[in-house]
Amino acid sequence: MRALALLPVLACLSAGARGEVLSRCELARLLQRGGLDGFMGYRLDNWLCLAFYASRFNTGTVTENSDGSSDYGIFQINSRRWCSDQRSRTLDLCQTRCRGTAPPPPGERGAGTPAPQDHLAGRDLLTADLADDINCVKKVVMDWQGMGAWMPWRDHCRGRDLSHWVASCNL
Repeated sequence: MRALALLPVLACLSAGARGEVLSRCELARLLQRGGLDGFMGYRLDNWLCLAFYASRFNTGTVTENSDGSSDYGIFQINSRRWCSDQRSRTLDLCQTRCRGTAPPPPGERGAGTPAPQDHLAGRDLLTADLADDINCVKKVVMDWQGMGAWMPWRDHCRGRDLSHWVASCNL
């Protein structure tokens, strides 16, 4: 009976194990290295503000939407247009997986069956490696809406003094 009581706790721990909550300044450094500071006219403080209000700097955030799509990762990139989640129809404009799926271990593939080759292997928006997230948000922001594509940015960041987001980060 005790084992059953621990099951929900263990499920929560394993679900959150993929993501990582980054500090504001750690994220600022990663985004700066990734070339987002000034990209398409948006300073680094805009990206930090967006990431905070979209995911609270949590790379493992997933939000399910009423239209059947989901938003993934630190920037909440939508599966309808930008990434492939194998659940909903997508344009997959970023050519990346929303969430990674590991191939079955060699023992479960059958003897002599090679691992499947996948052009999306290693690409995933829910890990602390933000390379795929950064590449994807560059594509999103080049679309006609710019950062206006994200409601959290429109509601909390657009037109505001955002300098406090990078203050004290020693960039």
